[in-house]
Amino acid sequence: MKKTLLFIIISCFLHGNSRAQRQGSISGNVTDKNLLNFIKSVSVQLEGTSLGTTTDSSGNFLIKGISPRSYNLRFTSVGYKDLVLFNLVITSGNEINVTVQLEPIVTKLDEVIIKTSRRTAVAASLETPLSVQRLTTEEIRSNPGGNFDISKVIQALPGVSGTAGTVGSFRNDIIIRGGAPNENVYYLDGIEIPVINHFATQGSAGGPAGILNVSFLEDVKLSSSAFDARYDNALSSVLQFRQRNGNPNRFQGNIRLSATELAGTFEGPLSKNTTFLASARRSYLQLLFKAIDLPIRPNYWDFQYKINHRINKKTTLTLIGVGAIDDFTFAAPRVATPEKLYVLDATFPIQQWNYTVGISLRKQIKNGFWNMAISRNMFDNEIEKFDDNDEGNEAKRRIGIFSQEIENKFRFDVNKTINGWKVSYGAVAQYVKSNNNNFKRIRKELRDQSGVVIQPEVSERYNSNISFWRMGAFAQVSKRFLNNRLGVSAGVRSDANTFTDDGINPLATISPRISASYVLADKWTLNASIGSYSKITPYAILSFRDNNGILVNKDADYTQANHYVIGTEFLPATTTRFTFEAFYKQYSNVPVSVRDGISLSNLGGDFGVIGNEDIITTGKGRSYGFELFAQQKLTKRFFGTVSYTFLVSRFSGSDNKEIASAWDNRHLLSFIWGYKFNNNWELGLKFRYQGGAPFTPFDLPASKLNYLTIGTGLLNYTQLNNERLAAFHASDIRIDKKWNFKKTTLNLFLDITNWYNAKNPAYPQYTFQRNADNTNFLTTDGQPIRQNGSNAIPFILANDDASVIPTIGFIIEF
Repeated sequence: MKKTLLFIIISCFLHGNSRAQRQGSISGNVTDKNLLNFIKSVSVQLEGTSLGTTTDSSGNFLIKGISPRSYNLRFTSVGYKDLVLFNLVITSGNEINVTVQLEPIVTKLDEVIIKTSRRTAVAASLETPLSVQRLTTEEIRSNPGGNFDISKVIQALPGVSGTAGTVGSFRNDIIIRGGAPNENVYYLDGIEIPVINHFATQGSAGGPAGILNVSFLEDVKLSSSAFDARYDNALSSVLQFRQRNGNPNRFQGNIRLSATELAGTFEGPLSKNTTFLASARRSYLQLLFKAIDLPIRPNYWDFQYKINHRINKKTTLTLIGVGAIDDFTFAAPRVATPEKLYVLDATFPIQQWNYTVGISLRKQIKNGFWNMAISRNMFDNEIEKFDDNDEGNEAKRRIGIFSQEIENKFRFDVNKTINGWKVSYGAVAQYVKSNNNNFKRIRKELRDQSGVVIQPEVSERYNSNISFWRMGAFAQVSKRFLNNRLGVSAGVRSDANTFTDDGINPLATISPRISASYVLADKWTLNASIGSYSKITPYAILSFRDNNGILVNKDADYTQANHYVIGTEFLPATTTRFTFEAFYKQYSNVPVSVRDGISLSNLGGDFGVIGNEDIITTGKGRSYGFELFAQQKLTKRFFGTVSYTFLVSRFSGSDNKEIASAWDNRHLLSFIWGYKFNNNWELGLKFRYQGGAPFTPFDLPASKLNYLTIGTGLLNYTQLNNERLAAFHASDIRIDKKWNFKKTTLNLFLDITNWYNAKNPAYPQYTFQRNADNTNFLTTDGQPIRQNGSNAIPFILANDDASVIPTIGFIIEF
């Protein structure tokens, strides 16, 4: 196998200048965005060429004989707004197939609106006129440092930060405008997927590597406010992944190999009206980390599929699935250092698997269409840790979590457009199960040299299996007024559940929202929105029982967030976009830890489980700031984005005093630049800056007393987030080169993360000093270290190592 791949690469280099029959093609289907009916006679034109065609009676088109390179594809039709798909990379290996929806022009009376309809860089819609960004699959694929990972790419958008500069740059947590990582929801073709990362934090969302295959995606839409009322449980953002359909004309695929993974994607027709997409990926991170002598061994698989079947001209059936298997283990390093030994003792092994499967039916009706979706998702999480890594020794058990979360969902919505009014309404029902068999040592019983107890044991042990129903309903109406200058959208939703004490009352979660957009001039738009949003408490919290077996969190209320946003958009050209937005978010009913007195909104950026403890929902919070964003779509050879965000994020604990949250970075700056050279060479550069994150210092006496029995230091929550780390900054570079052959394409890429070797500030780590060869702890009296740490010598590890991570790999299309 290795010899075969090497032969292919060498052959490509030797014959890369061969031009024999190197041509690509693009196909697709065009429908009406509001009604979903086919649009015939749409003009489809490759910009900068004489190549083009028109759609047939079924809305299909095909353009052949295209020289391989990047193009913009323009769609024009009488009565519809122009649409341009940017940066489509044509190769001889794969035929691009796109699904396009054109938006009707309601009226042609106003010249301003006719010009506006030709602006194709715009990302907003009538329902969500602001706080929205869109990414194409090529923007994700070519993102420097992104490693084909959607979660990493999103962190360069305005208002978005990650946990780089806190727990480290290796995680994919998505922090939107100062909210917690678990305030976002994710939808794949209209079906909710609760887990999008490997080794996910239960009760939150982040992890070190994304699950979704970028080769499946048509585009990604991020809404950080003004959410459509159809989406439940979102406090900070809704992330919508729209998958493309498999190619209806031929079987094709690609193989991707890099230093960290091997992935394969395949697609094609199953019948005249049925297509498929399928992929599998295997990581090799454990081999890389072994080679560089890191003690961690992350290993994962993931799988994804989509089957699309057109039953008739009005009805489409879609089946989707995505799943992952994760195994996080450890091995003793060949060369011991305090840092490596800390990781070995403080971090716990994780075994996880999860899946989401769904089936959706979409049918055209008079003036619109309806959607029906049935889905099931399951998350299985096992975490165990023992003193001295003595696995299986119950006397040394620190933690044992065996948890499952299962959701069975039914969604139905109706969408109509009548005389310029866009109306949508629908409902959702979910049957939820949460199974937890948990043990956690909070403090171990400790005695002094005389045998006197100086600290009693504090631990939590419970076995809990709960099940209940969740319900919700929504309605949304939108319309343009004043010759289409003014667009208004208003919606309301309500949610309920059968588990919490007041959960069955739908009036408690009434969540109205309204947004408006006004065209000030040909190139300027003023936008604003006000909305109320609610989220049920995470299942890990609801299923928690105290040591008496009592479900103590049934009194938890839905967390509430009110958003106030105003902004303007300037579109000087069809390819250029500038936005400015100011936002204010106000939180109430935020979960607060009874044990520690802190807001759980400060948690979620690390591994483990968030919320398996007694809480009260009395916390409050605020997040406010402003964003600047500039975007240049592909014109000739250049594309890029620049964004800056200033934000303040504050939450209160049991003392009702608002303090800086863990996500209060203040300044976020990102820059992405891409340039396409001749002969299919491409260069990309990304830079990110995040202001220093707040952190909590250690409780030094308690840390010394408990370090040997819990493996980490204990934080001093009376000084919560009183200190700040240094600012985080890093730059990534990516170089791509493509060789096109008769029916195959080779894409060789080099991706260098943190190429100038900047330090990565992260939370400091508490440990004890060791001897020169790191085989034992040093002590103050030269005697063996005592379990209560009384003769230990405390030591704080800085945890700000710099590392350059080069990745070389290739993609073969066939």
